[in-house]
Amino acid sequence: MKIYTKTGDKGQTALYGGTRVPKSSARVDSYGNIDELNSFIGFAKSEIGDPKVLEQLRKIQFDLFTVGSESATPADKLMLANGKPRLALMIAENEVEELERWIDEWEQHLEPLQNFILPGGGKSATSLHICRTVCRRAERGLVFLSESEEVRPLIIKYLNRLSDYLFVLARYISKCNGDVEEFWIPSERL
Repeated sequence: MKIYTKTGDKGQTALYGGTRVPKSSARVDSYGNIDELNSFIGFAKSEIGDPKVLEQLRKIQFDLFTVGSESATPADKLMLANGKPRLALMIAENEVEELERWIDEWEQHLEPLQNFILPGGGKSATSLHICRTVCRRAERGLVFLSESEEVRPLIIKYLNRLSDYLFVLARYISKCNGDVEEFWIPSERL
């Protein structure tokens, strides 16, 4: 099977379910941001050695494929004619709750935040901060899409919680690596 199909050469692509749309559409942009986030998480994994963290990030990558497949499927195509879901898997509330448990777990090892922190803290923590900002963009993209097309609110909620998780994980990894957090304190202008 060839990797190139030539069907997108004129600036259109097919969504899951067969609908063709411009590659500039909000839906294509939204699942493209999710794909980019997944790639950045893969990069972050290459900088991290903690097996428990790697297991969580692998699960998140799996979940992001699930979110991406749903965001690539128009709401009117989520169900087949026989009433069964088109997608084999969709994000559920338990994935959001799982992220919340992980956030709580990592936060137990951290000092409470008193100030905003500057993104950084070594390569692994910095890569997680990049993931966090790409996650926020992916979330904004889904919110933008939801203003013109139906989007299941749970996938927006998942991305919102994921960005919180990535922030806390970046802080945790920074601490584990002995990197000092730098704070943004307006009264201490450089």
